[in-house]
Amino acid sequence: MKRLIVDIGNTRIKTAVFEDEAFVEEKLFIDIHDIAEFSESVDFEACIISSVTLSEADLKEKLPFNFLFLSRETKIPFKNLYATPHTLGVDRKAAVMGARCKFPKDDVLAIDLGSCITYDLLDRQDQYLGGGISPGLQMRFRAMHQQTARLPLVGMPEKQQPELIGDSTESCMQSGVYFGIHYEIQGMIEAYRAKYPDLKVIICGGDSKIFESLTKDHIFVIPNLVLYGLNRILSYNVHYQ
Repeated sequence: MKRLIVDIGNTRIKTAVFEDEAFVEEKLFIDIHDIAEFSESVDFEACIISSVTLSEADLKEKLPFNFLFLSRETKIPFKNLYATPHTLGVDRKAAVMGARCKFPKDDVLAIDLGSCITYDLLDRQDQYLGGGISPGLQMRFRAMHQQTARLPLVGMPEKQQPELIGDSTESCMQSGVYFGIHYEIQGMIEAYRAKYPDLKVIICGGDSKIFESLTKDHIFVIPNLVLYGLNRILSYNVHYQ
């Protein structure tokens, strides 16, 4: 079965085509109308859409095909032990489901480097246990600029990894943000592995490639992990019906 997978974020739209569980292609769009145009070239039988910006009603007005809208009520193939399940973001569900696709029988930790950094743990009994949330890379840069009188608004250097010891205000900010996140992730993985020694870890999200140096010892970088998770959720709901 060919499936259309759509993940609408704050700044861009990720779209993928799957043939059952096999990844076929991925496209990036800016405008929702591009999805409608792209869909005409794909002979798909089912579609799932995850969106943090548009409601299901908005999408139904704009798109000429039926789809499953990922919501907090959507059936998922794991047991959610979150104390406040109604507050668990759909993007976190999709990320941890993508991790399960890659490691079907292991304890898995999905680390999504987006606007925020999220940590989501699924044990080998398919029980979602929770995780953590901290500020993402761009959020840290903006916070320093907005909440101080003199620090400028900067981003990562073109070569991506800054020097550890900054020699200017800008490079000091870059060092603090980059290595702060680097060692946060490293420390969090060590803490999780103290509880789950055979834990598999996948890093995903828009900023994941910046931290590829962390890929060692069963730590993997898969930027489009959420798309795999959405495909698995769609498959589960199609068969559930």
